[in-house]
Amino acid sequence: MTPAALDGIKVLDLSRVLAGPWCTQILADLGADVVKIERPGVGDDTRGWGPPFLKDADGNDTDQATYFTACNRNKRSVTIDMATPEGQALLQRMAADCDIVVENFKTGGLAQYGLDHETLRAANPALIYCSITGFGHDGPHAARAGYDLMIQATSGMMSITGRPDDVPGGGPLRVGVALTDLFTGVYASTAILAALQVRHRTGEGQHIDMALLDVGMAILANQASAFLNTGSVPQRQGNSHPSLAPYQDFQTKDGAMLLAVGNNGQFVRFCEAAGHPEWSADPRFATNTLRVKHREVLIPAMQDVTRTRTTAEWIALLEDKAVPCGPINNIAQAFDDAQVKARGLAVALPRDGAALGDGIDSIVGVASPLRLSATPPVLRRAPPALGQHTDEVLAEFGVDAEARAALRAAGAL
Repeated sequence: MTPAALDGIKVLDLSRVLAGPWCTQILADLGADVVKIERPGVGDDTRGWGPPFLKDADGNDTDQATYFTACNRNKRSVTIDMATPEGQALLQRMAADCDIVVENFKTGGLAQYGLDHETLRAANPALIYCSITGFGHDGPHAARAGYDLMIQATSGMMSITGRPDDVPGGGPLRVGVALTDLFTGVYASTAILAALQVRHRTGEGQHIDMALLDVGMAILANQASAFLNTGSVPQRQGNSHPSLAPYQDFQTKDGAMLLAVGNNGQFVRFCEAAGHPEWSADPRFATNTLRVKHREVLIPAMQDVTRTRTTAEWIALLEDKAVPCGPINNIAQAFDDAQVKARGLAVALPRDGAALGDGIDSIVGVASPLRLSATPPVLRRAPPALGQHTDEVLAEFGVDAEARAALRAAGAL
């Protein structure tokens, strides 16, 4: 088989919950050998973040939350108690033989265990050490714990998400998934790949300081740019776009649809298809800037027309005219979409549930979106049971059966 892109790269994953595990799952999908370190008897916090829980072969709930499975496939789970001297020594030994360490403890939190960047890189100068914190390692808030919801609030993301205060249901809202956690994982994996390239040139590793707050501010994107360059504070405006029109949801005869008109040509074609070519000829709507300026007139007129057809009829009408239009799916409808099926985006990975005693035969997840033609991601392992690979992995690091028994007796495993 063709080697995966990151074959031969060893990752010691000391992270838990979402941002760190999302980063290491990306590396694992690309072929890295990711060893996930978990607390004995407890594991990653998200193993218990349910309901919902995974089902066994008989359809009954297990004690394993589905949350954990979203970001831990392709990894091997090893239980080590880093609070014990034996566990600390073992993790230091493993880090000395790894390429990458990823952790998301509070700043300074791992120094007491001898697992901080300075200690581990002194023993392994080629080590790439990625820290993920809420607020970074400096500044007045560096010691604070960081959670996605807190960062969405602090960064201003919630202030631009939701409907305006003066309409029913108005008020700030969080995004429906942990957006800053996920983006931090993506940015962290990008930084790690950049550090690997530097190491190819210099032989030296480095420290990567990833902060949820930094990422939360960065992904404000055009909204941040608008404020920084004009001084005008962006406001919530529901599903409409501050710089484009029409670019929002519209009511239809049987529900709602999305129209995403990004240029004047698309608007002209929509108007012709909708039977209102006079709209595109109207000087108030001739350009996108004018449509944004006069959206209070344009959008109600369009809503009157979009209510005359069903969502499916609008999609059929506009699809061959290159006017971006689509349904507003729930997640079940999204996975039932023909294009989602054609791309193979739901992937079932078998797990030897009988051997693990949990009765779980397979776990379904979303395929990696990274489509490399020569070295595509390889889905090798289902998300692991707690400690599933402890003996296997430690044997590879030279810890024999007698030593493992001693570690267990000491409470380190």
